[in-house]
Amino acid sequence: MATENCDAVNMDPDMDLLSDEELEREAEGFKEQGNAFYIKKDYAEAFNYYTKAIDMCPKNASYYGNRAATLMMLCRYREALEDSQQAVRLDNTFMKGHLREGKCHLSLGNAMAASRCFQRVLELEPDSSQAQQELKNAESILEYERMAEIGFDKRDFRMVVFCMDRALESASACHRFKILKAECLALLGRYPEAQSVASDILRMDSTNADALYVRGLCLYYEDCIDKAVQFFVQALRMAPDHDKARLACRNAKALKAKKEEGNKAFKEGNFEAAYELYSEALTIDPNNIKTNAKLYCNRATVGSKLKKLEQAIEDCTKAIKLDETYIKAYLRRAQCYMDTEQYEEAVRDYEKVYQTEKTKEHKHLLKNAQLELKKSKRKDYYKVLGVDKNATEDEIKKAYRKRALLHHPDRHSGASPEVQKEEEKKFKEVGEAFSVLSDPKKKSRYDSGQDLEDDGMNMGDFDANNIFKAFFGGPGGFSFEASGPGNFFFQFG
Repeated sequence: MATENCDAVNMDPDMDLLSDEELEREAEGFKEQGNAFYIKKDYAEAFNYYTKAIDMCPKNASYYGNRAATLMMLCRYREALEDSQQAVRLDNTFMKGHLREGKCHLSLGNAMAASRCFQRVLELEPDSSQAQQELKNAESILEYERMAEIGFDKRDFRMVVFCMDRALESASACHRFKILKAECLALLGRYPEAQSVASDILRMDSTNADALYVRGLCLYYEDCIDKAVQFFVQALRMAPDHDKARLACRNAKALKAKKEEGNKAFKEGNFEAAYELYSEALTIDPNNIKTNAKLYCNRATVGSKLKKLEQAIEDCTKAIKLDETYIKAYLRRAQCYMDTEQYEEAVRDYEKVYQTEKTKEHKHLLKNAQLELKKSKRKDYYKVLGVDKNATEDEIKKAYRKRALLHHPDRHSGASPEVQKEEEKKFKEVGEAFSVLSDPKKKSRYDSGQDLEDDGMNMGDFDANNIFKAFFGGPGGFSFEASGPGNFFFQFG
């Protein structure tokens, strides 16, 4: 039976004068009042009256069972667990006591202990549907724990969060599950959610080392390294053997130091050293997405200084993959695309930047890229002549002389019709290029991306021979002489 004979306890002098029967009657009165408040859902008052009943008769299992039920409604599961355990110690056949102990274990995430309690209930009452259901819930939690462990080892953090959400439906007060969920949320970059879970735990237990660690982890991954270290140190103060906090603290300090060394080398113009230091920093913690995105962008900046443009583009792409909102990485990659004449890609990046931040500077960069893209789709007269875009007038003339003589149709009169056609086309392009680049006004319009047709120059009616004759002094100024099959030399008058 749940009810035991009450033993008087030395609390109130007046109680010493009461008989066991009177104590039991008064305790029952307190219990009934507690029941009335429980029904009204006034659990705080119910707790007070059940406590008075226990004070009167501390060996009555049902009083502890009732107070345990009240504490459960107040979500004070650890205290409820103690009362439930005391109830079944007093009466091992107290079925409700075992059931409540199991529910407390389950709420606190102790699924194995909960299973033992529910199995004891089923020994006492084999047809208890409630115990059968709770036993299934405990088994489900054990399975979710197993799946979460596998998921964490495989770095499938979304799976872990899913498993912990399911487990917390039954184990709502389990800090261990909440911490694991928060840690995985942080590893997924969902920092506000992770911070919220950790903060909820710290409000209940300000010394919880795991929650302090997660708070630090969120700050660390948000690149607030100094603040993160403070939380890691505090966690280690509460739990000196906290391996994760120790590792994170060490990584945070190492990452900060290496990044600062790289920045110092860059400012001093020591780009090779900066490149190596940023590369070393990137090996410290692959999980730190935000800091690593900055490191990739920093290395791309150094790479562009070292003329490693393709590597710089690759680093910017890695930075963007880690942080799709990282404007600086888009700008750096776009500039590298401009430097390598990949104008379509540059326009795409500048459009992304301008859509995000509509500044005058970004608008100017986009328009410039669009202009270069437009210019790139025309014939590149500089390439046709084989000169740099900053070539002087003399360099342009020398280049024309060389290319015009190389592709002149008379030089290829003995070649196949296909070769003759191709050389004639090149000869015409050379003359076209020279006619534009040798004229300051046309060259200026060409360099600015304007259409040359606006000057009345129709390239379709262009005669390369006239340019050639004018350049070499008119008829009789030169002739081609054959010295053998396929060999020519030029004779100037």
